[in-house]
Order: sequence, then C-alpha cells, then structure tokens
Amino acid sequence: MDLDALAAARHDDWQRLDALARGRFLGGTEADELIERYQSGASDLSLIRTTAGSTALGDRLSIRLARARLRFTGAPENPLRRFTRFWLVSLPAALYRLRWLTLAVAVVTFLVATLFAWWAAGDPRVLATLGSDDELQQLADEGFAAYYSENPAASFAGAVWTNNAWIAAQCVAFGVLGVWVPVVILQNAMNLGLNAAVMAAYGELDTFFLYITPHGLLELTCVFVAAAAGLRIFWAWVAPGARTRGAALAEDARALFSVAIGLVFFLFVSGLIEGFVTPAPWPWAVKIGIGVLAFAGFLFVMLGLGRRAARAGETGDLVEFEAGVRRLVAG
Repeated sequence: MDLDALAAARHDDWQRLDALARGRFLGGTEADELIERYQSGASDLSLIRTTAGSTALGDRLSIRLARARLRFTGAPENPLRRFTRFWLVSLPAALYRLRWLTLAVAVVTFLVATLFAWWAAGDPRVLATLGSDDELQQLADEGFAAYYSENPAASFAGAVWTNNAWIAAQCVAFGVLGVWVPVVILQNAMNLGLNAAVMAAYGELDTFFLYITPHGLLELTCVFVAAAAGLRIFWAWVAPGARTRGAALAEDARALFSVAIGLVFFLFVSGLIEGFVTPAPWPWAVKIGIGVLAFAGFLFVMLGLGRRAARAGETGDLVEFEAGVRRLVAG
C-alpha cells in the first residue's frame, strides 16, 4: 500500500477530525461528525497497521484518534474501577509471572543463610568477630527479643515498614543494573545466617525462629518477590526475544514496577505484625497463626488471582491505550 497516497487522500479528513477534537464547543451536528470521522480514521489506522505495521504515519494518526476519543468519552476511567483492576488483575498477573523466580530467590537465600550459619557456628573465631562472649550472650538472652519491644509499637512498625518498602523499591528500580539484586540477596542471607548462628551458639535458636516467623513469612517473601522483579527487568534487556531491547525493557518495567507498589501494602501489613503482634504477650501459636494468615492472603493474590488473570491474557502491563502503540514483530 502507498502510504503517501493514503495520507494525501485522507489529509483533509484527518485535519477536520483534529479540528473537531480540539474544538472547545461542539453542537449536535459537529458531535455526530466527530464520531463518524473517528470511525473512519480508526479504519484507516487498522489498514495501515495491517499492511505496513508500525509507521510514523500510523503513530500520528493514533495520537489524533486518541485525542478525539477523549473528546467524546469525557472523563477518564473511574478511579475506583482502576483501583479494583490493579488489585484483582494487574498486580496478581505481575506477581504470578514471578512465582518461579521468587521461589528460586528464596531457595538461594536460605541456602546461603544456612552456609553462613554453619560456618559461623562451627568456628568460634567467626563468632568472636561479631562481638565479645558477654555481648553475644546478652544478645541471645535479651537483646534479640528486646529489639521488638524496646520502642513504641507504632513507631517501630512504621520504621520497619518504610525500611523494607525502600529496599523492595530499590530491588525493582535498580534491578536493571544486574548487580544490585544479588548484593541485596547476599546481605539478607548473611544477616539471617549470622543471627541464627549466634542464637544457636547460646542455646536460643528456638527463640530466633519464634520471633522471626510471625512477620518473617510475609516480609521475607516480599523481599524475594522484589528481587525476582528486579532480576526479570534485568533479563528483559539481556534477552528481549523478538522485541527490541527498549520495548522489552519498557513493557516489563511497566508491568513489574506495579509489584513495588503492591509490596508497599503487604510490607505495611508485615510491619504491623512485627510491631504489634511479634512482641505481644500472646501464645506463640496465636502470633504465628496471624503471620500464616497474612502469608496465605499474599499467596492467594499471587497464585489464585494471578493464575486467573494470566489465563485471561493479562501480564500486569498497562492497557494498550495507556501504554501507547506497540511495534508489530514476527515470531
């Protein structure tokens, strides 16, 4: 198809469409004309995309059509509907894409943490670098448990929430660099392993697991998901497949950065548990049960709602109108 000939033949029609879309006031006749010219322009755009793929002419016409569509559709989508779509479709779809990579990050973290714990617990010289015998004894007997109650519950919950949310956002935002996420995973695993080694060396390993389990189930999972999202974004430009590197990076970054937004909420829940539930004078069965329920809720969003969204073809990316024109690729 000769695009120049089509552009010349439709020039006046498209100019009129643009003028109507930019008009301040439209009467009944003009509104009808806008809709008719919009439908005609949409047919032209479909023809261009079908025969020539992504072109500058098609992109310009797409912008004109978008402006015209806003002119007769009025207000944007209902915010409540967008909010509902985010929690029931977009976020679950993005989380579902990360399920296996999240599991891989979790396995690597626990393996590295176990190696650090085994190394530190088996060599007194390693423990000596962490502090004197009296200091480590005090940490195991009192300090570890006191950490969760030495500050007011509200301020402590807010502090751990903002800290964890910042770490998760960094994993997603800086994951494209390829080195940030492995460093975060290593540091997290090292801290877990060394703390477990100290508690085990002084006979308090059960205390370690009791205090870390209520909030740790959800908190650590959120960190694993954020790390997986960062790695997925990094891999998007390393191996883009049939897409261009820019398109692959843009699509995966748009889809997966919604994960960072969703994790802020889930980390808020884990922060509340860490600040108000973990140090509470309740039976451990109750406190761990609350942590398990919160973790189960996250898994329902990730695997339950996520699987349904994935089957419907959702990826977590913006809809086409918001994301813009996509380039057609073969394969």
